[in-house]
Amino acid sequence: MEWSTVRRYDDVDYSRTDDGIAKITICRPEVHNAFRPQTLMEISDALTLAREDPSIGVIILTGEGDNAFCSGGDQRVRGDTGYLTNPDDPQAVGRFHVTDLQVQIRRLPKPVVAMVAGYAIGGGHVLQIVCDLTIAADNARLGQVGPRVGSFDGGFGAGLLANLVGQRKAKEIWFLCRQYTAEQALEMGLVNTVVPLADLEAETVGWCREMLALSPLALRLMKASFHAAEDGLAGIQQLAHDTNLLFYSTDEAKEGREAFKAKRTPEFDRFARRA
Repeated sequence: MEWSTVRRYDDVDYSRTDDGIAKITICRPEVHNAFRPQTLMEISDALTLAREDPSIGVIILTGEGDNAFCSGGDQRVRGDTGYLTNPDDPQAVGRFHVTDLQVQIRRLPKPVVAMVAGYAIGGGHVLQIVCDLTIAADNARLGQVGPRVGSFDGGFGAGLLANLVGQRKAKEIWFLCRQYTAEQALEMGLVNTVVPLADLEAETVGWCREMLALSPLALRLMKASFHAAEDGLAGIQQLAHDTNLLFYSTDEAKEGREAFKAKRTPEFDRFARRA
């Protein structure tokens, strides 16, 4: 697969194919691609670049190497008030940048596909949950670790997980902190498919290219529609925003705009009042 580097950050690589697939790779294999605040901010910046690029239709999120997608937050930079952007500063105030990233992935109007090899644990597991689809290698290991390290995710990490696998299984995953094989994850609905490690990228790109052949606006509206009920008023706002973009392209909306600019009364009576 031919990937062209768009931007190389300190912790992340952003690359793309010529036909419109973006790939954002966490490049911290020495810590199983655990994230620190800088990592999350770089992913966020790359996602923004992919969103604003009209030639990009689908985005892959993955980790460098075969051993880990992402093992969650790097505990070495976790302070008493969250994860620290400067762990050497005793006065530094921490926060959870990952929650902002989770919302960004959910609201991004293009499909985001998690390409998972090796460990997807803790916050890394939640990242694959908030992606739209997950393609897993047969060496994938998925699970939560929060209560083992004095942490938890009571938002998407709990709610979306329960939606995927059911309340009982979700509680098992969180309360016991077990790890599950790729096949077990497939059986419970945590991932979409499992393929041999050697075929992971080719399979993921194949799924992406299937989506590239479809209507981008329809995909955008479907993503917003799936999330509208789960995300409450914020989800409905996103769906309304996306449908408003569609409405702007109609002659009816253009009439309102042009009448305002011309300081005349809009002629809306020429448009059908649909049943």
